[in-house]
Amino acid sequence: MDAASALKINIGGHWRYGRGDLYATTYPATGEEVACLYAANAQDTEEAIELAHQAFLTSGWAQRLPHERAQVLHRVAAIIRERSEELAQLQRQDNGKPISETRALVASAAGTFQFFAAACETLEETITPSRGPYVTMSVHEPMGVVAAITPWNSPIASDAQKLAPALAAGNAVILKPAEVTPLLSLEIARICEEAGVPKGMISVLPGKGSVIGDVITRHPLVKRVSFTGGTSTGKHIARIAADKMMPVSMELGGKSATMVLEDADLDHAVAGVLYGIFSSTGESCIAGSRLFVAEPIYEEFMERLVAGAQALRVGDPASENTQMGPLITARHREGIERYVAMGVEEGGQIRTGGIRPSGSDYERGWFYTPTIIEGLTNQARIAQEEIFGPVLVAMPFKDETSLIEQANDSVYALAAGVWSRDFKRAWRMGRAVQAGTVWVNTYKQFSISTPFGGWRDSGLGREKGREGIFQYMEQKSMYWGTNELPIAWANPSR
Repeated sequence: MDAASALKINIGGHWRYGRGDLYATTYPATGEEVACLYAANAQDTEEAIELAHQAFLTSGWAQRLPHERAQVLHRVAAIIRERSEELAQLQRQDNGKPISETRALVASAAGTFQFFAAACETLEETITPSRGPYVTMSVHEPMGVVAAITPWNSPIASDAQKLAPALAAGNAVILKPAEVTPLLSLEIARICEEAGVPKGMISVLPGKGSVIGDVITRHPLVKRVSFTGGTSTGKHIARIAADKMMPVSMELGGKSATMVLEDADLDHAVAGVLYGIFSSTGESCIAGSRLFVAEPIYEEFMERLVAGAQALRVGDPASENTQMGPLITARHREGIERYVAMGVEEGGQIRTGGIRPSGSDYERGWFYTPTIIEGLTNQARIAQEEIFGPVLVAMPFKDETSLIEQANDSVYALAAGVWSRDFKRAWRMGRAVQAGTVWVNTYKQFSISTPFGGWRDSGLGREKGREGIFQYMEQKSMYWGTNELPIAWANPSR
């Protein structure tokens, strides 16, 4: 690490070195250093929050008319598009995703800022039905300083999904990226400043979540935390927030069920299941990691699925043809290998994968083959615990009743998939499964206009959609008196 070339971070609009330790980010495909920077520490975090509070009070951002804030957010979207290839390549280096995927993530981030610019400009207050001699209104106000804690698997898209609505609502934002993937968050902050977001309205604090996240969550000036990450960390944040009576938004873990019924279009279902679990190298909260296939078609489906998994191109994220890149760190790969070994110990059979790919192209990076395990029940640990990697547990089912019982038998309830040609049957199954998002005859498709979030241990609150702005606002009721005479109770001559 070369301290002289360390990146500066954004603390309340001031670009300077953090006061924490110097650390390096690495390229998962080779283990080579990409950048180094001094992490933010607790003192930096407190300073950023204080400066954000001052910016909220004095910058005038919250007082701008909605269309004026929208103009700035439209410029953010335009700049992201102008720099799309540069940002996509940086995202590839930051977390090892294939370049085709990082281009899609950059496009998604631009679309997110565009959507919330439009939503901000067209957001309407409500005149509610009058129940007396007064006019009643429901309005919404920005909260002040809010915090966004984002994960390492899709940094630019996750940052945009929190930054755009929070800024549209008029708030100042403390952005805490994952320690291992800070580069896109820093770039997004620079783009927002270039577009016209006032100084101090955004801070970016890379470093250890156990240090920075704790200060953010406990600080009295922070009015909301939006967190995407692991369930255990989310529950820790929620407990602290409860003591503050602070609202939180949580998008947490998943163990999503994909259900292939006997009347499914197998071409579509095989492609969808492969994409649902192995794209993003399985490092996705909504990955379809539990597969239930109707008994009459189980073996035929599995043969096609295994052949498809074995044909996936694992390799250099810079290659246009790569479908699966490396895992994020060596430690994460080791954790996935332990889960696979556990599945075998529980009685599972590896149908394909379960090893590191061999050859010189894979020696330095943290690669792992797409893995399918069968012969287990839904009660197996690897069918119940989130692995966050390219590991699929496949199980046959006998009937719809047992299928729904098994699909819903999980502490998680983030997403699910149903594959069937029968519209009425698919509708029935989609309504019966417990999940925040259900895909029918497709999987892992997203629209910024449609709310997203989970039930149970998969989270609280919703991102995306017009509701996404209201997550960062406080509702206020206003009454305008229209009575001609004073309130009768106070009239001594009544």
